[in-house]
Amino acid sequence: MLLTPARHGIPALIRALRTRSRATVFLTVPDGSIERFAREIAAGGVMPRGVAFVHCSGALGLDVLDALAAAHAVGSFHPLQSFPEPRPPEAFRGSLVAIDAGTDPLRRRLQRLARDVGAKPREVRDAERVVYHAAAVFASNYLVALAGEAVELLRAIGWTEREAVAGLVPLMRGALAEVARRGPTAALTGPIRRGEVETVTRHLEALAAIDARSPRGGSFRADVYRMLGLAALEIASKAGLDPAAAEQVDRALTRDVAATRRRRR
Repeated sequence: MLLTPARHGIPALIRALRTRSRATVFLTVPDGSIERFAREIAAGGVMPRGVAFVHCSGALGLDVLDALAAAHAVGSFHPLQSFPEPRPPEAFRGSLVAIDAGTDPLRRRLQRLARDVGAKPREVRDAERVVYHAAAVFASNYLVALAGEAVELLRAIGWTEREAVAGLVPLMRGALAEVARRGPTAALTGPIRRGEVETVTRHLEALAAIDARSPRGGSFRADVYRMLGLAALEIASKAGLDPAAAEQVDRALTRDVAATRRRRR
C-alpha cells in the first residue's frame, strides 16, 4: 500500500488498515513530511500489529518513524534509481535498493520485494545513509547538472540545446559504459589524465571569459572546472600520471587565472 498526501487522507488509511491483519504501508511522501505523517497515523487509532510502515527516503534513518515503532515494524526501502516522472516496474530491474528494518521479518519481506521487481537489495544502516544518499546525488543529480552546464557551454558558441544534447549524450553514455566495465580509475580519459597542462589552462581562460559575460557573475564555471579537475587529477594520479605532470596540472587548477591573464597583458 502506498500513502501519498495528494491521494490519501489519514482517517481513510487507518480505516482501511483496521481490516488488515498484515500489510506494508509505504510512505511515499517528501522527506520533510515523513515524521509528521508517522505521528498523525500513530495518533489516529489502533491498528493491527501486523501492519508495517516503510519510508522511501534515501537520507533518513528509521528514527523518523519512531511514533509508529512502539506498535509496528518500521523500515526503509530506497531504490537507487532516478524517477523524474512515474516509470514502469521495469525501471527497477538491475537497480540497487537500500533497505533497513527494525525487525528481521520486515527486512526479509523488503528484500523479497526488491528481488520480485528485479532489483538487488542492499542493507544500508542509519549511520551510513547520509553518505550513501550523497553518493547517489553525485552519481545522478549532479550528473544531470554537469550535463546542463556542458549544454550551456555549447549554446554559448551557437549550438541549439537539441544539437548539444545529441552530441553530448553519446559521450556520456560511453564514459559511463567504461566506468561500468573497468571502474572509474581505468575509465578516466582527457587532458588531465594525460597531464596536458596547456589544454587545461586554455580551458580555464575560456571559461573565465564566458563567466565574465554571464549575468550570473563571478567565476562559477571556471570554479566548477577547477573543483572537478582536482578530483580528476586525484584519479589520474592513481591511474599512473607522472608526478611532475600532476604537479603542473595541480598548479594550473589552483592558481588565479584572472591574475595570470593580467600579468600576460
